[in-house]
Amino acid sequence: MKHFHVHIAVENIKVCIDFYSKLFDQQPTKQQEDYAKWMLEDPRINFAISARGHSIGLNHFGFQVDSSEELDELRKRGNIASAGNILDQGKTTCCYAKSEKYWMLDPQGLAWEYFHTMADILEFGDDTTNQSGACCIPVRGSELDAASAKTACCIPNGLSVTDSACCG
Repeated sequence: MKHFHVHIAVENIKVCIDFYSKLFDQQPTKQQEDYAKWMLEDPRINFAISARGHSIGLNHFGFQVDSSEELDELRKRGNIASAGNILDQGKTTCCYAKSEKYWMLDPQGLAWEYFHTMADILEFGDDTTNQSGACCIPVRGSELDAASAKTACCIPNGLSVTDSACCG
């Protein structure tokens, strides 16, 4: 079964944790000093926020699945939808979890992450070129991004996944 995933970059993590905890009527399922996640069942959503250098607002969408088989099915759909422009990270650490994941961009440049989480960990992750940035996300750079986010992983100009992408 899938959880729809939304990740939002926030300026003040403590204020936002308080707000979303009240909005969802529950405390985060996972919380760190720069990250929080709520695993909601009605509706089924993995809602995450972080304060790690990206411009404030929507960071990415995605689907979290419960099995490698579900991930393979989503990978097939994503490959068709994106004409093969998938950034396959394989097994990686990000967002205080060990996961298998891949990324793609929709036609408007919004990043989509499909992933299967295998375990929680104590560190944010090691798959970035700059640990103050977010996990490896194929984002289009923006003049609104903080300086630390400009060195985070990306697909150059948001056009395609190539050997020049900084992670994979």
